[in-house]
Amino acid sequence: MNLYFSTEEINLLCIYDAGDRRKTIRSLRNMKRYLMYDEDELRSLTEGAISKLKNMTDAEFDELIRENTSDFFDLD
Repeated sequence: MNLYFSTEEINLLCIYDAGDRRKTIRSLRNMKRYLMYDEDELRSLTEGAISKLKNMTDAEFDELIRENTSDFFDLD
């Protein structure tokens, strides 16, 4: 399944990546609890990312994270 993640969603996933898809979903849900009542845009962004994560496989998640974080770890 090829789900499109926006740049903002990718950034959110990289910030809250907990090592695997299920833990990242849990991390995002936990973060939502601390949002202020007027942070509707971040709440919507987070809910969209969670929805997409639920509809992908663990392997797809691993590939998505690897593709979007490789620049940070490739220091050669």
